[in-house]
Amino acid sequence: MEHDSSNVLIEGVIIKELKTHPDPRGFFREVVRATDPFFEGGSFGQWSHSKMAKDVVKAWHYHHVQTDWWYCPIGKIQTVLYDNRPESPTYKQKMIIEMGDSSEEPNAREVCVKIPPGVLHGCKVLSQQAHLFYITSETYNPHDEGRLPYNSLVVGHDWGDTALTVENDRREFCPTAPRRPLN
Repeated sequence: MEHDSSNVLIEGVIIKELKTHPDPRGFFREVVRATDPFFEGGSFGQWSHSKMAKDVVKAWHYHHVQTDWWYCPIGKIQTVLYDNRPESPTYKQKMIIEMGDSSEEPNAREVCVKIPPGVLHGCKVLSQQAHLFYITSETYNPHDEGRLPYNSLVVGHDWGDTALTVENDRREFCPTAPRRPLN
């Protein structure tokens, strides 16, 4: 498994460190506010929840228009981002972030990550199971969804020998929606 490279920066990717307020009943954690700088200019299109088993890999996805905000409240995932925008000053940079609940999963970071259009994104479940909650700036539009196979040489990321994938994560297709230019 590769090391955490969250200190590598990709243009437009923002990591919001979350604050947890525990008490004897449990905890409270605010994830996203409309007034957060990393949500500024964003719009709400959809909120989704994905429950995944150990070793599941979902990669590589990207969009021409949609922005994603990812949060892993249960379990631990390795989130990998790759800047695939030729006009970006961080073109071909890769970020790796181990996200999740640090009270249950050592070394997991309690964060919400903003993923702009054109940035390839994928994850692998490192715990027995994990939940990924994500907000998208648009409702699902198949014309804005692009994929590269999880083992694509474009990124060159090693998900390990235990990667569990489905057919969609072994295909390649490009969105037909026009690309949104880099802001």
